[in-house]
Amino acid sequence: MPLRSDLGEQMAPSVEKVRKAVAGVPGTSVHVGGPAATQADLKDAFAGIDGLLLGVALGVVLLILLLVYRSVLLPFVIIVSAVFALALACAVVYVLADRGAVTVDGQVQGMLSILVIGAATDYALLLTARFREELGRRGDRFAAIRAALRRSAGAIVASAATVALGLLALLLSDLTNTRALGPVGAIGIACAVLGTLTFLPALLVVFGRVAYWPAKPRQKAEGHAVWQKVAAAVDRHPRRIWLLSLLPLVVLAAFMPTLRAEGLPMDETFVNDAPSVQAQRALSEHFPGGAGDPAVVIARADRADQVVRAARAVPGVASAAPVGAAGRPGGAPPAVDGRVRIDVTLTGASDGEAARRTVERLRAAVHAVPDAGAMVGGRTAQLIDTQDTATRDRNVIAPVVLAVILVILFALLRAVLLPLVLVATVALGYFATLGVTALVFQGLLGFSGTDASVPLYGFVFLVALGVDYNIFLMTRVREETLRHGTREGIRRGLTATGGVITSAGVVLAATFAALVVIPLAFLAQIAFIVAFGVLLDTLVIRSLLVPALARDIGRAAWWPTASDEVAAAAPSDHAAV
Repeated sequence: MPLRSDLGEQMAPSVEKVRKAVAGVPGTSVHVGGPAATQADLKDAFAGIDGLLLGVALGVVLLILLLVYRSVLLPFVIIVSAVFALALACAVVYVLADRGAVTVDGQVQGMLSILVIGAATDYALLLTARFREELGRRGDRFAAIRAALRRSAGAIVASAATVALGLLALLLSDLTNTRALGPVGAIGIACAVLGTLTFLPALLVVFGRVAYWPAKPRQKAEGHAVWQKVAAAVDRHPRRIWLLSLLPLVVLAAFMPTLRAEGLPMDETFVNDAPSVQAQRALSEHFPGGAGDPAVVIARADRADQVVRAARAVPGVASAAPVGAAGRPGGAPPAVDGRVRIDVTLTGASDGEAARRTVERLRAAVHAVPDAGAMVGGRTAQLIDTQDTATRDRNVIAPVVLAVILVILFALLRAVLLPLVLVATVALGYFATLGVTALVFQGLLGFSGTDASVPLYGFVFLVALGVDYNIFLMTRVREETLRHGTREGIRRGLTATGGVITSAGVVLAATFAALVVIPLAFLAQIAFIVAFGVLLDTLVIRSLLVPALARDIGRAAWWPTASDEVAAAAPSDHAAV
């Protein structure tokens, strides 16, 4: 039963009315499926989810901060700052969306909340850690916040720029939903930075030492004993550590080619058993799998018979017939502007691999009909085009993101080799994460693959956010290196930032993990990829691989600007292997 094409926002309510109308038929089991039913279920999946998603994300962040910092007030100060940034971002996005400048749906809105809360919390942790250090050293809260901003603002702005520009690169996408996330996400990151550098410092000045109670700010950031030991191990055996860190990443990355990012069939789209999935399952049991969602061929009316014959001859096609021909004189289908619609029922479900191969053959067959001007649409054709477009987007956007990040790192670190090392290690972490995703979702959980856009989203989030933590680390290392030399600078930088960056990584991973409250496999996969990838980057790449590589390379890592400056401070940066 086709619905009117002009229903718009009333599509989902219309489907619900149909479901209620047929639900009371006695003695039979009735299911409502098809594209409109799927869209109605998708809308239900996002309905009322904003408050739940935000509540889960904030609750998880607050719990982690309370456990890690064991401070009564500081976690609430950070949460208030993050909520302020989110409110600002939502206000800006609302105004722009109201004027048609940006597009927002449930998926984009959920991503915005997670991005802003995660990023604002990360930036806040970096600033509050530096403020605590400066407060212990200087005593005066105003002098401490000025020093903390001066020493951390560069890293925060550079980190935010990598994420924001990486998101803006999504504007190059030919997929509407992917492109919509770009400007909205960039606005959210900008608001997170603005809140961290304005609203949060004001709160910290108001509360001063009380914000850290019952802990007391210390005169210098010696770091936790665990990070002192990690830094000492990196200093003593850098080559051994980076080799041992690199090996498992390479092994996991070897599984990346097994990840099938060709879209998910309908029965895997929802985490729960949605009504449209039940309908498709019942349809496939009793009728050709594509009966409820045929391929649609539009062709010239005077070539309709030839196109129908060509379509029926394609393997995998159950039937093909012009729409509206029944009951008309001579059985001629109604023409609109000289063209007719031909519905082609496939033997396989419209979202299956067999249906895709059939539609590819169908396109070749009807295109071969002379002067027919045939075009093939429908759900299966759309899935094929989406997959092709997603592949094109990855090939175009990924190099742009890498180039943008490299330019930012070159400018921030004023070095050539080290930025290349940072980007290479983060990219390797991304490949390793996709390898683990293939093992978990396809091997352990039984999914046929991932949504076509998952690898691109994962790339933008992981590479940009992964570089964030390396920026936090290496800007502090560079600061210490200019004072004490490369070897001591790496040790001091890793010791001072190890705890706060690890906390930031855990918070961000937990924030993205909150996406699992939305019952869609696509968002569950994004949640896993970002959460696992961030933890991998935080605990292995930033903590071991990068500092060990920088220690092994020595002063050459800072060429051409810093190597001369640190030469006098470091008599020997030779790596002890």
